[in-house]
Amino acid sequence: MTKFYKYQGTGNDFIMIDNRSQNLAFDQKQIESLCHRRFGIGADGFILIENEPAYDFKMVYYNADGRASSMCGNGGRCAVKFAHDLGIFKGKTRFLAVDGPHEAAINGPSVSLGMINVNTINEEADGVFLNTGSPHLVVFQNKIDDLAVKEKGSGIRYNPYWSNKGGVNVNFVEQISESELKIRTYERGVEDETYSCGTGVTAGALAAFYKNLSHSELINIQTLGGNLQVSFSAKNDSSFQNIMLIGPAERVFEGEF
Repeated sequence: MTKFYKYQGTGNDFIMIDNRSQNLAFDQKQIESLCHRRFGIGADGFILIENEPAYDFKMVYYNADGRASSMCGNGGRCAVKFAHDLGIFKGKTRFLAVDGPHEAAINGPSVSLGMINVNTINEEADGVFLNTGSPHLVVFQNKIDDLAVKEKGSGIRYNPYWSNKGGVNVNFVEQISESELKIRTYERGVEDETYSCGTGVTAGALAAFYKNLSHSELINIQTLGGNLQVSFSAKNDSSFQNIMLIGPAERVFEGEF
């Protein structure tokens, strides 16, 4: 039997496994089956915590389709909480993910996760593109509560332009105020709208600042699954440093399969 833990961060949920012994291996079909919401445990992603020299741990992330994926922000926050619950660290940590090193801290129920620097933002025909550890297209529009996110998001994700680039996550963003946004995200790999997307929330906040919709370096984000914050330092060349994704992460249940 294999022990697993279920964690969620603003409704983005993950199967977590402690693989520090590194004696467990899973293929794509197994991971996809475990993430299935009818015939498995059910999750947006699958995460292994493993040992890594010079770091507290390594986060190995797979999408719900069982494929190894780019960085997941909410998954990273949940991995930090999981590692903390395992006793790997106390207050602050430094870990390795697919996009490089990350630093993070626990403050009560909240996890603050350092994200990679963003040095390039591109204006595309259908939105603003940037990579926050995963590739994201940000589309600004009004009344996103009424939007058919899965239909519109998949239409963009699978159009020839983005398909030839490996696909893209699509974020529909509505400005609420100078320092507050509402976001709904279609995630590739899940191939559906998710309750929250950490790298997407980060992309939306940076894109809003880039487009002069906000002049605040601390932006509050409303997602379907709850509220997050993104803080950053903006540079004159439209690059961003010291990016932090901040919000709750919690263990939901544990079991064996």
